[in-house]
Amino acid sequence: MKFATRSIHAGYDNSSHHQSVMPPIYQTSVFEFSEVGESRDFAYARTGTPTRAALEGCLASLENARHGLAFASGMAAIDAVLRATLKPGDEVIAVADLYGGAYRLLTRVMAPAGITVTFVDLSVTANLEAAISDKTRLVWLESPTNPLLNLVDIEALSAIARRHGAKVAVDSTFATPYLQNPLDLGADIVVHSATKYLGGHSDVLLGLVAVNDDQLHTDIKFIQNSAGAVPGPQDCFLTLRGIKTLHLRMERHCDNAERVAAFLQNHPKIEKVFFPGLPEHPGHEVARRQMRRFGGIVTIWLKDDTRAAASRVASRLQLFALAESLGGVESLVNHSYTMSHGGMPPEQKAQLGIREGGLRLSIGVEDIEDILADLAQALAD
Repeated sequence: MKFATRSIHAGYDNSSHHQSVMPPIYQTSVFEFSEVGESRDFAYARTGTPTRAALEGCLASLENARHGLAFASGMAAIDAVLRATLKPGDEVIAVADLYGGAYRLLTRVMAPAGITVTFVDLSVTANLEAAISDKTRLVWLESPTNPLLNLVDIEALSAIARRHGAKVAVDSTFATPYLQNPLDLGADIVVHSATKYLGGHSDVLLGLVAVNDDQLHTDIKFIQNSAGAVPGPQDCFLTLRGIKTLHLRMERHCDNAERVAAFLQNHPKIEKVFFPGLPEHPGHEVARRQMRRFGGIVTIWLKDDTRAAASRVASRLQLFALAESLGGVESLVNHSYTMSHGGMPPEQKAQLGIREGGLRLSIGVEDIEDILADLAQALAD
């Protein structure tokens, strides 16, 4: 089946659910046994529910994976992957300009637990070969990265990691399975914050992981069940419902983002536009090769590189809500310096180009003329 069909049907067989067209919400914490010692598919909701199983199966299908796993949030998913693949004394090499929450988890949780954390500019593939060691067990990638939308060559980096016996995990939240499939490019693990595009309506908190390797699935599932950071059935249902229109929404997100990037590129108040679809973007060719389209995020640097200028533009926007997240049907604006990357040290932000006068725009599916008009009035004198 093609992607659109799988997004609607994969992971769910209604013959086991009284022919219900939509997956039922199993709002129960326990399942009854017929006798002592009986083996059942579902026993306790922390370990699994039919609603969660449908979501996990759907995600696996969309990522061309054998296994899917659902978590209470994107960060819970990242944490489970790290704990399942690393032990004290191991090293993780992470892309330097990663999401602030992942940076905090690596530096303030994993590093104190004895994990060596090394940040590397992996937009230059050769940098991984130079940095990798016999202690490297995991390479952590984002592509595109948050918030500056840098691209990494997943296929090339995965080949290097494989030669050195390291696993590769890719946070593919910005791309979604509709635009990019990291496992097909050689990665071992793909992670999504389903809170964003997969749910798509800013009404759910949920994380997803997909893998092909049976042992990796067993190891991550052990953490999922043991730590218990799992989503409830209502959140699984909402995410499943969101996924059914993912292919439709992503086309509109991408269309609108391309128009916004072109409009802002020539605006006198804008110093720089970050969008992989622009030919001058340093990762444009990589994006063309490993993504189907360029996504729905546009990041800008204002010429007035101050927090006051960024605040003025954000507060004047009327369609765009100033918010921490992204990927909803509505347009959102994020001041990455104080919001998504607020916990990153100032010197680190300066080195990466996360500036006071920068704004990350999550372009929604509203009418493009209304979006452009809102941006124009917010940037006007």
